[in-house]
Amino acid sequence: MLIGGLQKLTLLDYPNKVAAIVFTYGCNFACSFCHNPELIRDNKNLRICESEVFEFLERRRGLLEGVCITGGEPTLHSDLPDFIKKIKELGFAVKLDTNGTNPAMLQGLIKNKMIDYIAMDIKAPLGRYEEITRRKIDLLAIEKSIKMIMESGLDYEFRSTLVPGFHEAKDVIEMAKLIAGAKNYYLQNFISQGKMLDQTWEKKRSFMPEEMAEFRRQAEPQVTNCQIRL
Repeated sequence: MLIGGLQKLTLLDYPNKVAAIVFTYGCNFACSFCHNPELIRDNKNLRICESEVFEFLERRRGLLEGVCITGGEPTLHSDLPDFIKKIKELGFAVKLDTNGTNPAMLQGLIKNKMIDYIAMDIKAPLGRYEEITRRKIDLLAIEKSIKMIMESGLDYEFRSTLVPGFHEAKDVIEMAKLIAGAKNYYLQNFISQGKMLDQTWEKKRSFMPEEMAEFRRQAEPQVTNCQIRL
């Protein structure tokens, strides 16, 4: 595993669990507004050794409940199942963040009961995926991952970061339809944090609260639970 970061405590990223976060290097998307551009490509000088991660987790047994694995895109790593297996052997629940481009990896992880919670990003309506991710996308893979997650029997969520200039109400409606019947759909407002892949986005505005409320109103008929995540 190419590990680019370790956050030793989070009370927010794994619902109802005290957890740590492991950040992996490498992503097959290049979204202009990405908040973790330093993780898109591997940086050998800043890698964290797996041994360091597991030494930390060993010390936190009985204190932490879970580990979130995010990126980047974790499913790009062929050794992800082995990495998760070691985490599970220490007694931690595992949450996986994914963009849904590797349904084969997801299928194996679900089948072998290696993950406990899945969070998948929905970037755009299918017809606009390549525009927003700036990459050639296998849209069938995205659809397969959505279906697989919804049928997995696991706790899961879908989430979309909504960006002025990219997303409109019609896009939110189409994204909600893409995951129709889903348990949880979280709408996240774009916030300029000063370290995005495309620096021209550093001064872009966020949606107003009333705009986000309207997006939620448009999306919630399609899913069981639709919330705005702050």
